[in-house]
Amino acid sequence: MFNIEEELKKLPAKPGVYIMRDHKDTIIYIGKAISLKNRVRQYFQSSRNLSPKIQRMVEHMDHFEYIITDSELEALVLECNLIKEHRPKYNTMLKDDKTYPYIKVTVNEAYPRVLTTRQMKKDKAKYFGPYTGGGAVKDIIDLLRKVYKIRTCNRNLPRDIGKERPCLYYYMGQCDAPCQGFISEKDYGENINQVLEFLNGNYSPVLKMLEQNMTEASEKLEFEKAAEYRDLIESVKVIANRQKITNTDQMDRDVIAFAREKDEAVVQTFFIRGGKLIGRDHFHLSGVEGETDGGVMTSFMKQFYAGTPYIPKEIFLGAQPDEEELLVDWLSSLRGQKVFIKVPKKGDKEKLVELARKNAQIVLNQDIEKIKLQEARTTGALKDLADLLDLPIIERIESYDISNTAGFESVGSMVVYEKGKPKRADYRKFKIKTVQGPDDYASLYEVLTRRFTHGIKERQELREKGMDEALGSFTKYPDLILMDGGKGQVGVALKVLSELNLNIAVCGMVKDDNHRTRGLYYNNQELPIDKSSELFRLITRIQDETHRFAIEYHRSLRQKRQVRSILDDIKGIGPTRRRALMKHFQSLEAVQSADVEELMKVPSMNRQAAEAVYFFFHKNEI
Repeated sequence: MFNIEEELKKLPAKPGVYIMRDHKDTIIYIGKAISLKNRVRQYFQSSRNLSPKIQRMVEHMDHFEYIITDSELEALVLECNLIKEHRPKYNTMLKDDKTYPYIKVTVNEAYPRVLTTRQMKKDKAKYFGPYTGGGAVKDIIDLLRKVYKIRTCNRNLPRDIGKERPCLYYYMGQCDAPCQGFISEKDYGENINQVLEFLNGNYSPVLKMLEQNMTEASEKLEFEKAAEYRDLIESVKVIANRQKITNTDQMDRDVIAFAREKDEAVVQTFFIRGGKLIGRDHFHLSGVEGETDGGVMTSFMKQFYAGTPYIPKEIFLGAQPDEEELLVDWLSSLRGQKVFIKVPKKGDKEKLVELARKNAQIVLNQDIEKIKLQEARTTGALKDLADLLDLPIIERIESYDISNTAGFESVGSMVVYEKGKPKRADYRKFKIKTVQGPDDYASLYEVLTRRFTHGIKERQELREKGMDEALGSFTKYPDLILMDGGKGQVGVALKVLSELNLNIAVCGMVKDDNHRTRGLYYNNQELPIDKSSELFRLITRIQDETHRFAIEYHRSLRQKRQVRSILDDIKGIGPTRRRALMKHFQSLEAVQSADVEELMKVPSMNRQAAEAVYFFFHKNEI
C-alpha cells in the first residue's frame, strides 16, 4: 500500500524527475525539479495555490516515483524524453509530432549529391532548412539536378567509375555521368559550388545563365530547348519568391509566438535562415488552462526542440519563458554553440514576433469556429435531445436495426454513438439464431436480450475478480436506446429491459412514407423535430448508419451463402477449390461462362474438376 505521507518523507533534496501515476498505474504527469523533496511536497500542501488542472491531477494521483539526476539540466533532458514517450494526460502537450525535411549536400564526397533528409548528422555534409513542406524540397532538388546536372545515384565515386553503364538521367540530359568519367571532379565541384550559392539564396547567377541559354537556343531556332529554359527560369522565380527577406544580418533564428483560448493554444513558428524566411508552421498545444504564458512557452520549447535536428543561434519569443537560463544551457548543449533567447520589445524584431502572434491568432480563431460547429453537431445536438426527452444527460446512444430478405439470413446491427460521434470499435453484429422467417420483432427481441444478458454476465464476472466494469466489451450501457421504427420496436426493447430489470430510456426513430426521418416516438407519443436543426441531422445520421451497418452485414452473409450453395454442390469442388475459383474469376458469373481450358488455369484445378464445373453449369445445353 502506497502511503503518500511516508513516501514524501523519503524524497531526496536532489535534482531529478518525478512521475505521477493513477490507480491503474498509468502515468498522468511528469515534471522535473532542482530539489525533488521541495517540489513534490508542494502538490500536497493544502495552502498551495495550484491551478485547476493540477488540482485534478493530484485528485487522480494514486502513487508517484522519481529518478535522481546529477543536475537540473540532466533532469530537463530526461523530462523531455519521458513526456514525449508517455504523453501524460495532465502535462501541457504538443499535439503535432512533426519532423521537417532538410536539403543535404554531401560535400564530404568527391562527387557530392543533393538529397532530402529529416535528420541532421555530424558527417561534414552541408544542411539547408528546415523546409515546412516536402513538396518544396522536391521542387528545389529537381530544379538543381536539371540545371547543374547533379548525380542521383549512390555509387562510390571515383572508385566505381566505368564499372556500370550510365543511368537514365544521363540519357535524359539531367546528369553529366561522373560515373563514366565524362566530367572531371574539378568541373563537377564548380557545379556543386553554384548549388551551394543557390541554396544560400543567391539566385542571380542561375537566372542569368538560364536567360542566356534561352536566348542562344531561340537564335538557333531551337524553340523546344528554349521553352525548357523558360520553364526552368519560372521555377527559379517561384522558389525565390517563397523566401522573403526579413533582415540583412543573415542570421539563423526562429521566431515563436502563440495565441491561447481556454485549454487550447496555437503556436506559430517562423524559420529564418541566412536572413530569409524559408518557412513557417503552426502547432497545437492542449492542457494550457491555468498555465502562465511563460509556462506555455517553456512547455512548447522543451517538446519542439527535443525533436528538431537543428537549433538556430537566436530564438525570438513572444513571451518570457520560465527557467530561461536552464533553457539556454540546454539549447546551447544541443547546438554545440551559444544560443540566445530574446523577447523583442521594439523595432522590426518586435514587429516580426507580433506578426507570428497574429498568424497564431488567425489559426486559433479558425479552430474555435470549427470546434463550435462540431460541438453544435454533436454535444449540442445531444443536449437538445436530452431536453426534448426530459433526460438529465445523454452521452452514449445505442441504435438497433434488423435486415433480411424474406426471412433469409436475418441479421441485427448495434451502432454506438458517444458524445455525438460514431464509436465504431463498439459496433456489434448479430446473426439471428432462434427466429425462422421474416419476424423483425422477434429478431429484435433476440438481439437485445443477447446484448444485455451478455453485459450483465460480464459485469458480474469483472466484479467477482475485483476488476473495473468498464473493461468489458458489453458492460457499458447506453443512456438512450434508439430503435429503427416506432411503437412496435420500442415495445420490444422495453419488454427486454423490463425482464432484465434494467432502466434505460428507449426511443423510436419514425420515418415518413418516403422513408425519411419524421420524428421520435417516446413515452407513447410522437415528438416532432425541427428538420433544420442539428438534432434532426444527428438522428438522421444515426438512423442511416444503423441501416447501412445492418444491410452490409446481411449482404456479405447472403453472398457467401450463394457462392457456397452453388459451387459446393459440384462433385470434387471443396472449400479450397471454391476459394481458388472465386479468387481467380472474381464472380460466379465469370466462373459460369468459363470453358474447361480456362478453368484448368486456376490453381488446384485439374481437368476432371474443370469438366465437373463446366458440365454443372451447361448440363441443360444441347
